Amino acid sequence: MSAGPGSAFRRWRAARPFWGGLLLALGGAEILLTLKASMKVVLHIGMQGLAGYLVPTLMLLLGMLILFNPAQRLFYSIVGILLSLGTWVTSNLGGFFVGLVLGAVGSCLAFGWLPDQEPRVSRRQRRKEAKAVRQQALAQPFERQAGEPA
Repeated sequence: MSAGPGSAFRRWRAARPFWGGLLLALGGAEILLTLKASMKVVLHIGMQGLAGYLVPTLMLLLGMLILFNPAQRLFYSIVGILLSLGTWVTSNLGGFFVGLVLGAVGSCLAFGWLPDQEPRVSRRQRRKEAKAVRQQALAQPFERQAGEPA
């Protein structure tokens, strides 16, 4: 089996909440881009200025931290969801809802990610395995172990 760059990236990606961190970072980047939109498009609601740039920048930073330091993903994802919800007030309705939703979904994915989790077995596969065990038990006659009373 070859250990090319694709398989190395796949292993790296599997060892961390990749999609959660990526979506949180993309949400922050999208909100930062909507702050630079033309004046005809921009809605100015709430605090503008430093908070409008600081909150999405922190979202972008937290997304990167989730990717590169997954051990602290719970703290980063909680702060990320709070910042995502805070962009509703500070940054053009959360980047016209797109950045807010990306940040919220990414934070939830990062919070729910579990390291070293066994792959899930489908219900159909579990039923098939249980049926095979039952059939095997029925096919074998009841045998007593040596030393057991009759």
